[in-house]
Amino acid sequence: MSKVQPRTLSGFMELLPARQVQFDRMVEILRRTYSLYGFTPLDTPLIEASEVLLAKGGGETEKQIYRFMKGDTDLSLRFDLTVPLAKYVAQNYGHLTFPFRRFQIGKVYRGERAQRGRFREFYQADIDVIGDGKLDISNEAEIPSIIYRAFSALGLKRFQIRVNNRKILNGFYAMLGLTEQSGEIMRTVDKLDKIGPDKVKELLVEAGLTQEQAGEILGFTAITGANQEVLTALEGYRGRNEIFDQGLDELTTVTKYLAAFGVPETHFAVDLTIARGLDYYTGTVYETTMLDHPEIGSICSGGRYDNLAEYYTDKQLPGVGISIGLTRLFFVLEDQGYLNDGLNTAPADVLVLPMTEDLSPAIALATQLRQAGIRAQIHAEQKKFKQKISYADKLHIPYVIFLGEDEIQSGTAAVKDLATGEQVKLPPAEAVAHIQAGLDKRNQGTPILDKGE
Repeated sequence: MSKVQPRTLSGFMELLPARQVQFDRMVEILRRTYSLYGFTPLDTPLIEASEVLLAKGGGETEKQIYRFMKGDTDLSLRFDLTVPLAKYVAQNYGHLTFPFRRFQIGKVYRGERAQRGRFREFYQADIDVIGDGKLDISNEAEIPSIIYRAFSALGLKRFQIRVNNRKILNGFYAMLGLTEQSGEIMRTVDKLDKIGPDKVKELLVEAGLTQEQAGEILGFTAITGANQEVLTALEGYRGRNEIFDQGLDELTTVTKYLAAFGVPETHFAVDLTIARGLDYYTGTVYETTMLDHPEIGSICSGGRYDNLAEYYTDKQLPGVGISIGLTRLFFVLEDQGYLNDGLNTAPADVLVLPMTEDLSPAIALATQLRQAGIRAQIHAEQKKFKQKISYADKLHIPYVIFLGEDEIQSGTAAVKDLATGEQVKLPPAEAVAHIQAGLDKRNQGTPILDKGE
């Protein structure tokens, strides 16, 4: 029988065991961080009815979606976590308590062209706060503060959360008489980091703007400096458009609250180039970049939207949220050498090696270790001693316990630290304490080693 060549589809990431442990450790830190702020976990189906998932319809999203028929049913794989959230909130409105705060970490699917660092199947890690009719602006400052805490807990140091407000942009374009073109203009300006101001200006003129209008837009987005300096410069535009003034008030409040939430000014900046390409953002918008790798682009983005579930219900459900492209972030961190390979990635903390035919003492010891929270594995295979030690070495298991006739008779266990070679004989309870102390030292540190600051 001919064999099928094993292969993974392009754009799908599979990790070797140690890397999977590192990825899962990052996921767990995000879960803990989100929970600290009172967010509840949510898990929506991977597959939805196409009419539900594509209620908005049109655009690039529909071209990229994985869609298929199962019998007479038209189905699609979810392409983000926001649309399923909208469906969930509309469907369960009567059972939810608002503001509804949820986090979700799960896979999404996009049938775009696979390339380095871009995936067709990837994890997103989202947080959103949904209000019933209204949602206080303090949430728009809390969301990026959670991202600051999450990234700091992961070990990232050199990152910056860039903040803007769509009302400022909409008001500014209204001043120029460009309200109808504002969506297209913002999508073009959103490309500044990728293609530069000259190309952006060229695209704006091609879209029908005058050279003067394009120049004013680029001059406006080029307002830079410390956060207070940018806000002061924006005050010069106050009084010319009501929407602009409202956006400036909101941005000033978010900036003030971000500081109160404990985000240092080194890690957030008012940036008028941030627009976010999606039309449904209506207020504060965010993008987060690694300062030493701007070429990577945003590693976390989001913003405020006025009506999450408008395609499913007439109820006004404003929200604010942010999303981390976790698979892409992990790929970038690995590629740039940021992953902390010093942390224990072994599947077990201890390998118990029985040296007698009767395995009962080894099983009892492994049970005692597990009851103490120590991950223990028994190696009972009929292999040479050297091969068993090699097995532990290859998996980077930190400790080995030898349990022979002498140890059983004396009520002890021979514990060997494979990193240092140190070996001690201890009663089981002391062996547990000894191993726990060693593990505590080994597990200090973060999943990411960002040496810059």
